[in-house]
Amino acid sequence: MGGDLADVRLWAGELEVVHGRFVHRFNREEPRQSALAYMRGLITSLERKNGWTLAEEAGHAGPDRIQRLLNRIEWDADEVLDDVRDYVVEHLGDRDAVLIVDDTGFLKKGVRSAGVQRQYSGTAGRTENCQIGVFLAYATGRGRTLIDRRLYLPTSWTDDRDRCRRAGIDDHVAFETKVAMAKAMVRRAIAEKVPFGWVTADAAYGYSKGWRFELEQADVFHVMATTRH
Repeated sequence: MGGDLADVRLWAGELEVVHGRFVHRFNREEPRQSALAYMRGLITSLERKNGWTLAEEAGHAGPDRIQRLLNRIEWDADEVLDDVRDYVVEHLGDRDAVLIVDDTGFLKKGVRSAGVQRQYSGTAGRTENCQIGVFLAYATGRGRTLIDRRLYLPTSWTDDRDRCRRAGIDDHVAFETKVAMAKAMVRRAIAEKVPFGWVTADAAYGYSKGWRFELEQADVFHVMATTRH
């Protein structure tokens, strides 16, 4: 029990350190505290994690504060991502690290969530109504975590600008393949001087001869699955 309590205190203290890295991105105290409550909720063992359950875990009377943080308060998610990535590199950075590209699906019931449609989800192992996120993970001998992400928008969305606007998607956001998103994330990691030794991905990305050639030309070591043909 003593060891478990010490671990909890260590996690809680380090979470506040992470929060301190990007708290300046919020200009008022309420969103600053809501961001910390949201992070605490995400690492709990809650079976379902949404605005209601995270608010209840934080001791809020309702989900309004969490929902305001996610939907209405202005803050730059990419700037926060930069802060978190810098924290990761500071603590896990390794020249032998591996950048791992993969996508995952988030099951949805409605049609309003950005990028949602019936499409294959690796999470479900079948075609479902879902969103797809493309992620870049950073793995070293000391730990692993995510350092970048993109939301995949099918042409059913990018060809319907009114639908995009209703979901808060700017007019300049155009269709991109998942491979193009993966390229952009790895290029960004290189530009930001994230230390790594290898890039790896499954056949959904490895089939792209153009991307493999780009990595070869940039002298980036990579291991990728390819399709049978």
